[in-house]
Amino acid sequence: MAKEHSFDISAKINLQDFKDALNQVDREVSNRYDFKGTTYDINYKESEKVLVLVASSDNKLEALFDIVVAKLLKHKLSSKVLDELRVEDASGSTRKATYKVVDYIESKEAKKITAEIKKMKLKVTAHIEGDSIRVKGKNLDDLQKVIAHIRSGEYEAPLIFENMR
Repeated sequence: MAKEHSFDISAKINLQDFKDALNQVDREVSNRYDFKGTTYDINYKESEKVLVLVASSDNKLEALFDIVVAKLLKHKLSSKVLDELRVEDASGSTRKATYKVVDYIESKEAKKITAEIKKMKLKVTAHIEGDSIRVKGKNLDDLQKVIAHIRSGEYEAPLIFENMR
């Protein structure tokens, strides 16, 4: 009997890498000339999975966000990890941006991904298991074709492929 292989599609992020990236952002911003003498704050609320950026103006807020994205990419985390919730005025004539940290695949998107896999008409099965999608098949080449096809698509969640067995 042939052995069955599988892998998982999920959107989990390495929390330690995420925190390290934010620490690097804080260090870089504190040394940057354009942020000297201005107020800024980077606050990650782990229990709520929310990142709050505060800066003295919209331009500084955009620059701060760009630095955050650059550091996330350097740590091999997708920029899709952050989903903007709102930008608003904060106290002391500052601007505040709130971002939701996305580390899961929404059920609607998971159904879209499984339907896409079924459309490929390969000998693989895809099942939604909690916050991930398990793809199984007897042929490793078919599984690699699925990975390549899903990577080429545009999805809201920052997809990662793991547990290849």
